[in-house]
Amino acid sequence: SLVDTIGKRRFRVLRRGHRDGYHTADVEYLEDEKMEGEEQTELQNLHDCTYELTQRFYEHGGRTFRQLVMHHGPLPEKEEDIQASPDGPVWCWWLISVLPLDLTHKLTIFSETSLKARLTQLKHILNIILESRDYSN
Repeated sequence: SLVDTIGKRRFRVLRRGHRDGYHTADVEYLEDEKMEGEEQTELQNLHDCTYELTQRFYEHGGRTFRQLVMHHGPLPEKEEDIQASPDGPVWCWWLISVLPLDLTHKLTIFSETSLKARLTQLKHILNIILESRDYSN
């Protein structure tokens, strides 16, 4: 049998098993921690800054990057309410998918339940990429 799936939500595997020849798992769904007040304002500023870096990354990508974009589609627009989804802004997930990172590092970012921590990591990665000479190739 072939099982075809499309991921809709993040989760952590708690227990693995087998049933009728299929892999099974008990999972815990992951949701971002919500921020309010001054923390939310700081989060919005970090979000806007990281999105601007993402736009630069998107606009100046090389041939390999353009091939990734053909597969993953264009950079999604910014959402008005960055905390509306339990998974955070869609563009963050797009960015993680197209970044030149090993799978282990991507999974670490995917499993982060703090949007602030995820954006901070992405901002740091983008700064390194944008400052590197190899990026222009």
